[in-house]
Amino acid sequence: MRRQGLLLALMMTAGLASGCGPGAVACPAIAQATVVSVTVAADYVPHVGSLHVKACQDGTCKEADVELQAGSTSIDQGCTPEGVCSATASPDGTKVGMLMLDTLTESLMTVTSSGHAADGSPLPVHTLDFRPKANYPFGVQCGKFISASVTLDGTGLHERS
Repeated sequence: MRRQGLLLALMMTAGLASGCGPGAVACPAIAQATVVSVTVAADYVPHVGSLHVKACQDGTCKEADVELQAGSTSIDQGCTPEGVCSATASPDGTKVGMLMLDTLTESLMTVTSSGHAADGSPLPVHTLDFRPKANYPFGVQCGKFISASVTLDGTGLHERS
């Protein structure tokens, strides 16, 4: 138990020290989830009973039934004079799910959706080829985050920006 405490103290000190010093920028210690996120459009939700997603990239494929949860949108609640800002989530009628991947790169990805309607009949199979997007939400010095997001509606799969 004492070793674990010492290890934790060393990790915390190293993390704090890396953000110190002249010109150093503190980067948040946030890990990126390697997932393909799927949003079912609100007007298509009544047609989807279950959803199966397959994603292939760099010669590796992963597929699974995706558990869908109620989606939401952020509603800005403004900022105080002290600069404290807030927002709240409001249901928007969409459903969202995620397919966990082992890795995620910026190379071409193929996503295929299938599943069943609420009445048990098969949903149309849709396929989309796209490149996941790189983003630097905390600045270039803090590294890039790669996201792969698609929307499913009555016309098929579409890249989500």
